[in-house]
Amino acid sequence: MANRRRGEVALALGPERYTLCLTLGALAELEDALGASDLPDLAARFAQGRLKGRDLIALLGAALRGGGHALDDAAVAALPLGGDLDAIAAAIGAALAAAFGDASPDP
Repeated sequence: MANRRRGEVALALGPERYTLCLTLGALAELEDALGASDLPDLAARFAQGRLKGRDLIALLGAALRGGGHALDDAAVAALPLGGDLDAIAAAIGAALAAAFGDASPDP
């Protein structure tokens, strides 16, 4: 079960449930994978709201690995979307908000 206070977000893909978490290691991984110069540059890139498919794979992969799932990017790319890209985007958005300082309490 995801713990929002630790920045964890739950995501269901097909029959599987996952925990997403953007740890410091996951953020460093994203900086490298997306060619960001630093964390503010990374945050600004995501704030624009325009993501390529490759960005989504990198984000989801880093967040899954930060949440304790040992999936490489090829395995992440093969996960079933189940027609629910909005749920994936919302979960990633929640993980980004948690990592970059969203102070809202648990729902």
